[in-house]
Amino acid sequence: MTEAEVLAEFRDAGALLEGHFILSSGLHSPKYLQCARVMSDPARGERLCAALANKVSKAHGDEFDLIVSPAMGGVIVGYETARALGKPSIFCERVDGEFTFRRGFEVSKGARCLMVEDVVTTGLSSRECISAIQEAGGVTVAAAALVDRSGGSADLGVPFTALLALEVPTFKSDALPPELVALQAIKPGSRSLTSGEGR
Repeated sequence: MTEAEVLAEFRDAGALLEGHFILSSGLHSPKYLQCARVMSDPARGERLCAALANKVSKAHGDEFDLIVSPAMGGVIVGYETARALGKPSIFCERVDGEFTFRRGFEVSKGARCLMVEDVVTTGLSSRECISAIQEAGGVTVAAAALVDRSGGSADLGVPFTALLALEVPTFKSDALPPELVALQAIKPGSRSLTSGEGR
């Protein structure tokens, strides 16, 4: 699947939004990718995640024991990617602001993990998920996401594969361009902006 085809999937799903958005990192942007919307069509989600799994396999072969994702955004993407790779899938979630494994999920000591996200912007939640994997005894061999919107600047500390690399400008709240100032800001993400978290 080419990047143009991936972007077309987002457009067709109405998942590429334009306006004034406050990202979970606290940065402002004129565009927002709503992966929950693109994944709401099971056939579309399967296509995208199968393409991501294929790209990961070409880069890393079959070197993973487990697929791990951060909740919430990465859960469905991680599951579908794991299904395409024929691997088990678990997720970590925040408890008191820290990623941890619950619901009986465990990472075996030395398990080779692929961390899968929906969108990477700053890479913070991805790095936090990777830290949780390490604390649980696993080894993160690589990371993957449907979309890298960091402009290639996100350093996850492991090899990173994205199905789509999208360069979208982001701005701090005290440095907004006039066209964004003129629009009402929307917070489409699922996380509180007061916690200091961000992607």
